[in-house]
Amino acid sequence: MKTAVVTGVSTGIGRQIAETLVTQGYMVFGSVRSQRDATRVTKEIGKNFKALVFDVTREDEVLASVKTVKKYLGNRKLDALVNNAGIAVIGSVQGLTSEEFKHQFDVNLMGVFHCVQAYADLLGADQEREGQSGKIINISSVSGKTGMPFMSAYNMSKFGLEGFSEALRREFQFYGIDVAVIAPGPVKTPIWEKFDPEGLTKRHSNSPMREPLQRMLAYSDAMSDKGCSPARIADCVVDILSNRKAGARYTIDTTAGQQRILSILPTRMGDRMIGSQLGLRRK
Repeated sequence: MKTAVVTGVSTGIGRQIAETLVTQGYMVFGSVRSQRDATRVTKEIGKNFKALVFDVTREDEVLASVKTVKKYLGNRKLDALVNNAGIAVIGSVQGLTSEEFKHQFDVNLMGVFHCVQAYADLLGADQEREGQSGKIINISSVSGKTGMPFMSAYNMSKFGLEGFSEALRREFQFYGIDVAVIAPGPVKTPIWEKFDPEGLTKRHSNSPMREPLQRMLAYSDAMSDKGCSPARIADCVVDILSNRKAGARYTIDTTAGQQRILSILPTRMGDRMIGSQLGLRRK
């Protein structure tokens, strides 16, 4: 039976990836942050799923989780590590606190780093293990290539993840461990429900950027309604794991709109377009 570790499986994309891999015959080890979530998700997914309780920002907890997977594998290699756990911190550069910025990085970047370091040996860095080396799939975003107002912290974390993934792929070819990135556009997922838009607007109530922020939130709501389902991303994970010559990066954007336009426009023209849409152009 093939094996996979998937982070952040309590809801959304990670949950769908875990369920889909189980249906494809994988033994899935999925991370959650609480025992309560572990009990719930294990009951709902059922057979061939084992919950790992750890916070990706806590290196000691990530390292401890390896023992459970290692015991199951024996001397075999782990087939896949899917780094999905992530958060989105939204707000103006002036309105965000240092703690919020740091937490964004701790989850979206350091969390991936912790998991890669912890599971590298099981994936094939320990070449005494039996079987073909595994694959690492990092869930990024179209925001890893395009910066948007009020998403600076999220953009920086995803731009960083893209660079880390490229460097890692070129480095880990030494072990035969492949690395691929999936970059979704808007997704129908609870990640955007975890921040408080009303509270965010209130915090910016005295800011001259209050109205542009409200326009951005309205635009994000409209795009999420048109977003792809987590199932599309899970299917992409299966395709990558099934293909010995998988690509390095997969973009899934069902809105097929602004991101694509921005990718072909001259940079300054894109600046003006976004500025006009959100009311950020200086009068």
